[in-house]
Amino acid sequence: MEPHRPPPVIDMTPDGQFTQPPTPPRPGMLDRILARVGGVALLVALVAGGLVLASLAVLFVGLILPVLIVAGLIGAGSLWWRLRRARQQGRPVFVVMRR
Repeated sequence: MEPHRPPPVIDMTPDGQFTQPPTPPRPGMLDRILARVGGVALLVALVAGGLVLASLAVLFVGLILPVLIVAGLIGAGSLWWRLRRARQQGRPVFVVMRR
Protein backbone atom coordinates (compact mmCIF):
# COMPACT_ATOMS: atom_id res chain seq x y z
CA MET A 1 0.00 0.00 0.00
CA GLU A 2 1.04 3.54 -0.58
CA PRO A 3 2.02 5.32 2.65
CA HIS A 4 0.33 8.64 1.79
CA ARG A 5 -3.03 7.07 1.03
CA PRO A 6 -5.48 6.24 3.86
CA PRO A 7 -6.79 2.66 4.01
CA PRO A 8 -10.30 2.01 2.69
CA VAL A 9 -13.17 2.16 5.16
CA ILE A 10 -15.40 -0.93 5.27
CA ASP A 11 -18.69 -0.08 6.93
CA MET A 12 -20.27 -3.20 8.49
CA THR A 13 -23.03 -3.83 11.00
CA PRO A 14 -22.27 -5.82 14.21
CA ASP A 15 -23.78 -8.98 12.70
CA GLY A 16 -21.39 -8.85 9.67
CA GLN A 17 -23.66 -7.32 7.04
CA PHE A 18 -22.50 -4.47 4.86
CA THR A 19 -24.43 -1.25 5.20
CA GLN A 20 -25.90 0.37 2.14
CA PRO A 21 -24.33 3.67 1.19
CA PRO A 22 -26.65 6.58 1.70
CA THR A 23 -28.54 7.58 -1.38
CA PRO A 24 -27.40 10.92 -2.71
CA PRO A 25 -29.91 13.69 -2.28
CA ARG A 26 -31.96 14.60 -5.32
CA PRO A 27 -30.88 17.87 -6.87
CA GLY A 28 -33.15 20.71 -5.93
CA MET A 29 -34.71 23.31 -8.17
CA LEU A 30 -31.79 25.72 -7.69
CA ASP A 31 -29.28 23.02 -8.68
CA ARG A 32 -31.18 22.28 -11.88
CA ILE A 33 -31.45 25.98 -12.74
CA LEU A 34 -27.74 26.55 -12.08
CA ALA A 35 -26.82 23.54 -14.20
CA ARG A 36 -28.89 24.85 -17.10
CA VAL A 37 -27.51 28.38 -16.72
CA GLY A 38 -23.98 26.98 -16.56
CA GLY A 39 -24.54 25.01 -19.76
CA VAL A 40 -25.86 28.08 -21.55
CA ALA A 41 -22.92 30.13 -20.25
CA LEU A 42 -20.48 27.53 -21.57
CA LEU A 43 -22.19 27.59 -24.97
CA VAL A 44 -22.02 31.40 -25.06
CA ALA A 45 -18.32 31.27 -24.13
CA LEU A 46 -17.61 28.80 -26.96
CA VAL A 47 -19.46 30.97 -29.49
CA ALA A 48 -17.59 34.07 -28.27
CA GLY A 49 -14.28 32.22 -28.58
CA GLY A 50 -15.16 31.25 -32.14
CA LEU A 51 -16.00 34.86 -32.96
CA VAL A 52 -12.68 35.99 -31.51
CA LEU A 53 -10.83 33.46 -33.69
CA ALA A 54 -12.77 34.57 -36.76
CA SER A 55 -12.03 38.23 -36.05
CA LEU A 56 -8.34 37.45 -35.62
CA ALA A 57 -8.36 35.67 -38.98
CA VAL A 58 -9.97 38.72 -40.63
CA LEU A 59 -7.44 41.00 -38.93
CA PHE A 60 -4.56 38.81 -40.14
CA VAL A 61 -5.89 38.85 -43.70
CA GLY A 62 -6.31 42.62 -43.47
CA LEU A 63 -2.70 43.00 -42.37
CA ILE A 64 -1.18 40.55 -44.86
CA LEU A 65 -3.18 41.68 -47.92
CA PRO A 66 -1.23 44.93 -48.51
CA VAL A 67 2.04 43.02 -48.17
CA LEU A 68 0.81 40.50 -50.76
CA ILE A 69 -0.24 43.26 -53.17
CA VAL A 70 3.08 45.13 -52.84
CA ALA A 71 5.10 41.92 -53.29
CA GLY A 72 3.04 41.02 -56.37
CA LEU A 73 3.54 44.49 -57.87
CA ILE A 74 7.31 44.31 -57.26
CA GLY A 75 7.47 40.85 -58.86
CA ALA A 76 5.39 41.95 -61.86
CA GLY A 77 7.51 45.09 -62.26
CA SER A 78 10.69 43.05 -62.14
CA LEU A 79 9.43 40.65 -64.81
CA TRP A 80 8.24 43.54 -66.98
CA TRP A 81 11.65 45.26 -66.68
CA ARG A 82 13.58 42.09 -67.55
CA LEU A 83 11.34 41.38 -70.57
CA ARG A 84 11.74 44.98 -71.77
CA ARG A 85 15.54 44.81 -71.45
CA ALA A 86 15.63 41.45 -73.25
CA ARG A 87 13.58 42.83 -76.17
CA GLN A 88 15.82 45.90 -76.43
CA GLN A 89 18.94 43.74 -76.60
CA GLY A 90 17.39 41.41 -79.16
CA ARG A 91 17.54 38.34 -76.96
CA PRO A 92 14.69 35.86 -77.04
CA VAL A 93 12.15 36.53 -74.32
CA PHE A 94 10.97 32.97 -73.86
CA VAL A 95 13.03 29.90 -74.75
CA VAL A 96 11.21 26.63 -75.36
CA MET A 97 13.34 23.49 -75.11
CA ARG A 98 12.26 20.56 -77.34
CA ARG A 99 13.63 17.07 -77.37
